[in-house]
Amino acid sequence: MTEPVHGLPSLVTKGLRVAVLPPELTGDRWHEVRACSSDDRSGQLVSLSGVDDLASAERLVGRVLLAREKDLPADLALHDAERLVGRLVRNVADGLEGPIVEVMRGPANDVWAVEVRGREVLLPVVDDVVREVPETGPVPVRVPRGLGWPGEEGSDA
Repeated sequence: MTEPVHGLPSLVTKGLRVAVLPPELTGDRWHEVRACSSDDRSGQLVSLSGVDDLASAERLVGRVLLAREKDLPADLALHDAERLVGRLVRNVADGLEGPIVEVMRGPANDVWAVEVRGREVLLPVVDDVVREVPETGPVPVRVPRGLGWPGEEGSDA
């Protein structure tokens, strides 16, 4: 069973090559994920190449799976709560900015809680709203109507 770290969603997928840390003294240090499944409650059940019996599996308990950065999803920055909380977002339509105060995980997509002019606005992290997370500066967003963004019709700010 695997559990994600640092507030990230699970990044383990079939075919991903991972190293087990700390490594065993002998044997192959790299494994390929043969299969993975999840019940969305307690991590993922993962099958690794070279781990073919119960004794081999038991030796992995409490260890960390490490993947090469180049093998991680291209949109990883959209989900890294540790790096996102505190970053400013800027609505491209009106230029209003506010910091991300929380990253919430959802079954379909993440949601960023952003504080703008003293109110919290929940932004769904979907392609139509967030297309990229630049290395520096505010994250450009396209806020759809109806979320209570300050200044939109029907909002009181």
